[in-house]
Amino acid sequence: MALDLPISIVWGSVGAIGFVYEGIVVRRLLKQAAYKLGLEDWLFYVVLPLVAYLTLVVSPFAVTAHEREAVFAVGAAAALILFAGIHNSWDSISYHVFVVRNRPPEAGEPRRG
Repeated sequence: MALDLPISIVWGSVGAIGFVYEGIVVRRLLKQAAYKLGLEDWLFYVVLPLVAYLTLVVSPFAVTAHEREAVFAVGAAAALILFAGIHNSWDSISYHVFVVRNRPPEAGEPRRG
């Protein structure tokens, strides 16, 4: 069963767009001064998504010779993006609940309840 070329073009395009987006994310992470980034932040916000997007960019080139492996690579990339996204969501929520919400109010600011 031959895989259609347009499908591989789509996932390669998604990978290229994601790769460009990762460049934007890295630039914003380096610019911000509110929080010092740790190893876990770099891993889940930059490295894992970058690996997933690079896998999506490379897999269309492998589809003609290794169709089955290319499709598995796309599935692995999607699972990796999902895994990193779930971690990042929980990380953001816990930061807002345990850090931002528990800060004492500034002078003249109403108390959050």
